[in-house]
Amino acid sequence: MKAFILAVVFACGFAAGSEDERLPNKCEVCKILTTELQEALEKTGRSKEVLEVGEVLDTGKRRRKIRYNTSETRLTEAVDNICERILQYKVHAERPGSLRYPKGSSQTMMTLKNLVNKGVKVDLGMPYELWDEPSAEVTDMKKQCETMLEEYEEVVEDWYFHHQDRRLENFLCENHVLKTSKQDCLKEVWKGYTGDKGGAEEASGAERVESAAHDAGEL
Repeated sequence: MKAFILAVVFACGFAAGSEDERLPNKCEVCKILTTELQEALEKTGRSKEVLEVGEVLDTGKRRRKIRYNTSETRLTEAVDNICERILQYKVHAERPGSLRYPKGSSQTMMTLKNLVNKGVKVDLGMPYELWDEPSAEVTDMKKQCETMLEEYEEVVEDWYFHHQDRRLENFLCENHVLKTSKQDCLKEVWKGYTGDKGGAEEASGAERVESAAHDAGEL
């Protein structure tokens, strides 16, 4: 039992120690940014709310009415704090590529927490209450997200008002942010644990279209 505990702690410590060497790349940041933003917009896409915009002039001109789900207000609310949501992601070192960034604790961390709950002393070199704090990788991803969102703000607006028939990931990441040679992570789709290093596969054709939604909780 002691050997098992030491092995788990060593693996976790190794992953934590190499965080600075494995910071997220631009493809991974764009993929998660677009996943979060599209998900936020989908939550309000069916709203039937009507907004009144503009000011009532002395001439008595009425304020203009627009639908909320096509308004700039909806986009602004979706974008607000979108990068902050990235802090909910965790590093799952057992998964390959971009799939190492889903939400929820990794298998290794869940194992360690279960040991603690059973009364086993586990030393990771930090207080237990800090185990769930954002890692260096995730914190760096948030910073990159903020920079990317600021740099490509007009592109996002163009997509929102004129190109919502296309997935934001394709429109922003493939067409504007990434070079063709740097788009590999967009093809990575989570297939569940299959006994290998996380089940990453490249999807194509109808299979990729079906999986393109990238549920933020299963990335």
